[in-house]
Amino acid sequence: MTKSVNGDLRIFSGNANIALAQKICSHLNMEMGKLRVERFADGEIDVQILESVRAHDCYLIQPTCPPVNENLMELLIMIDAFKRASAGKITAVIPYFGYARADRKASPRVPITAKLASNLITEAGADRIMTVDLHAGQIQGFFDIPVDHLRARKVFLDYFKDFDRKDLVVISPDVGGVERARKFAARMDAGLVIIDKRRPKANEAVVYNVIGDVKDKVAIIFDDIVDTAGTLTTVAQKIKERGAREIYAVCTHGLLSRNAIDKINRSEIKKLVISDSLPIRDLGPKVEVLSVSYLLADAIKRNHDGRSISDMFN
Repeated sequence: MTKSVNGDLRIFSGNANIALAQKICSHLNMEMGKLRVERFADGEIDVQILESVRAHDCYLIQPTCPPVNENLMELLIMIDAFKRASAGKITAVIPYFGYARADRKASPRVPITAKLASNLITEAGADRIMTVDLHAGQIQGFFDIPVDHLRARKVFLDYFKDFDRKDLVVISPDVGGVERARKFAARMDAGLVIIDKRRPKANEAVVYNVIGDVKDKVAIIFDDIVDTAGTLTTVAQKIKERGAREIYAVCTHGLLSRNAIDKINRSEIKKLVISDSLPIRDLGPKVEVLSVSYLLADAIKRNHDGRSISDMFN
């Protein structure tokens, strides 16, 4: 049984993405709560809440992005601090949930790290989770507390609203992402193309087949995460060879590890559109960043007021 909403709304941020937390506060026309998160000389994390949170409805903004272990541990310690400070309700707002790709036993004798991470967050004392575009929907079931799973496609739909629909196709870069791409294609009134892709090893993709017609089309590759950009650039090259006129890529979470930016710049992709769920750095001319701050701000306010969050997406 979850706690009822108590006290004033308060928003705090760890160090992972302070800029996003500030935008959320700006949308809500409120000041960010006072919180000190520092490191001891040996690297241990030191947290102190600098104001009373007793009986208040507290939201902790902290994506567990790289360095994942650091940011996850910081979140756990923050939750513990708020629990011991008698916060009325603690909602962990995790725009990007790290370890989400380890959501099943894909081979023998491997961990399900997404489940482990969810257990840690629950046991630390969170009452609720709010996140954006989980890698796999079933991860919601890994938590024994309520999860608000927000969809960023609303943000991306606005970006493409002026595109000519008759020339558009949405590309699912693998079979696992078909449902995600299908819903985006339906909202765009566009066709759907599926890529038959295999991974001979981690961070390496091989395209075996393109299921659907891309000739003379404007193609939008739609995925949740871009990491090393190997999949995106491989798929872009393959559909360009099949006659696609222009190629865009949309990914909610722009990890962009290693030389991903160089790959994007050298690829057939005209524009990569990502969100600010992770901290933004200099990403070059081909990458455009859209903010999910208003989405999160609306969800936070609705949750605090006891209103439906699903109505946001109707």
